[in-house]
Amino acid sequence: MDQRAPNLLDEALGLVDEEKTKPWPLSSRVVLVEDRVETSGAFVLHHLLKRALSPHSSNDVVVFLAFSQPFSHYDRVLRKLGCNLTAQRENNRFFFLDLLVSEFPDGDEGNRDGLVALYGKIEKLVSTSFQENKKCITIVIDDFSLMEVAANGATNYVLDFLRYCHALTSTFGCSLVVLNHEDIYSSIERPALILQMEYLADILIKAEPLATGLATDVHGQGVLFCESRWCN
Repeated sequence: MDQRAPNLLDEALGLVDEEKTKPWPLSSRVVLVEDRVETSGAFVLHHLLKRALSPHSSNDVVVFLAFSQPFSHYDRVLRKLGCNLTAQRENNRFFFLDLLVSEFPDGDEGNRDGLVALYGKIEKLVSTSFQENKKCITIVIDDFSLMEVAANGATNYVLDFLRYCHALTSTFGCSLVVLNHEDIYSSIERPALILQMEYLADILIKAEPLATGLATDVHGQGVLFCESRWCN
C-alpha cells in the first residue's frame, strides 16, 4: 500500500488527494524545473515520476526522454522511492527513449530531421495512449540543455520542438515536465531559449543553493512560481 505523507511540493502543486479520486492536477500543464550546478533539480523529476506512476493511477503513462542518464540510473533511484520502472515499462506505463548518446547529423537539415523524427515518436506514443483511454499522459525531458547539445546548438529547431510538445498538452491534455540547467547560460544575457521556456511554463520550479551556503544535510532550496492563469 502506498502511504505517502504529503510534503510542501505536493501541496504547492495540488498533488495532495487523500481520497485518490481527483484527476491528475498537472494535466494540460507545463512544469519547468530550473537548477544549477550546485543544486540539482533531478529530485523534482524523480518525485513527479513516482507520483505519475502511482498504483492509484494505473491508467496513467509516462513518456521519458533521457538525455542525461541511462535507464539503470532512473530505475535504481525510483526503486529507492518504492517504484519499479522495469515493471512499469513491461506494463506499457513507462516509455523510455534513451537519447544519452544521441547526436543528430551535422548540418541544418540533419538537425531538423532528427528533431522531427524524435517528435514523431513522442506524438505516436501520446496519440496511441490517448486512443487506449489512458487517463493522463506525462512527457518528461531530462534534460533540455543536453537536447540542444545533441542538436548541435540548433536553438531555433529546439524551440520549435518545445512548441510542438507544448501543443500536445492542449490537444491530448497531457503534462509536460522539463528539466533545464539555467546556469550554463550564465555568460549570456537571458537567451531566447530560457525566456521562451519560462513563457510556455505554467509552473516554474527553481532549485537554488542556500543563501547561507552549503549545509551538511540541506543542499539547497526549491522556489516555485505559478502562473496566475492556473493558480486562480
